[in-house]
Amino acid sequence: MSSHALTDSWTMTRRELAHWARRPGPLLVALLFPVMLLLMFGYLVGGGRGVRGDYVDYLVPGMLSLTMAFGLEGTMLAVIQDLNKGVIDRFRAMPMANGAVLVGRSAADMLQSAAGLVLMAGVAGAVGWRPHGGAGAVLAAFGLLLLFRFAVLWIGIHLALVAGRPELVQTVQILVWPVGFLSNAFATPDAMPRWLGTAVQWNPLSHTATAVRELIGGQSGAGGHVWAAVGWPVVLLAVFFPLAVRRFR
Repeated sequence: MSSHALTDSWTMTRRELAHWARRPGPLLVALLFPVMLLLMFGYLVGGGRGVRGDYVDYLVPGMLSLTMAFGLEGTMLAVIQDLNKGVIDRFRAMPMANGAVLVGRSAADMLQSAAGLVLMAGVAGAVGWRPHGGAGAVLAAFGLLLLFRFAVLWIGIHLALVAGRPELVQTVQILVWPVGFLSNAFATPDAMPRWLGTAVQWNPLSHTATAVRELIGGQSGAGGHVWAAVGWPVVLLAVFFPLAVRRFR
């Protein structure tokens, strides 16, 4: 990416950050909702069928992974609203790199996602969870989580551009729920019916969650999950990033 495109993308990122400053409410809701889920499943509802050892060590990496799959509607709605209000048309009339609007919006979303991970880890630490790895393992785990978020984000952007209207974006967002909850975030596939456990094992979110558990959660897996946690997002990005950019053009 040229320096001109990077400058334009950073300008669009600062535009999104300015929106946060004027309307902090949606940002706070997006950050606090996963914290509520962590406390609810970890200390109010309970669970963990088939989990050996401390359930919190199993749950926290799963919740960190699940957090990366949710909250896409903010970015999806922002893209659609810019298109419907004619803001994008004004940007197209400027000497701006093509796609800088989408890159800037995705960069702002990634900043929010990183802040959400730090907040979630801080809350988990406050209630007694500790990572079972060094600083390198923690950074690697956070890198896998953000890579998964980046891939899912571009799927959301493409679907938002296809939907074209805010009311349809809400419908598309519902598709995230089965992907998120048909995973191993809360329970192991071994404790599920065979057909359901097989579907859960193929879920890209499950690979990310298992890889994070292997790195910092004190849970050993079958091996190869770190590579799968890299490979799935890369494949999804290779498919949906060009589709989103082409649809935007």
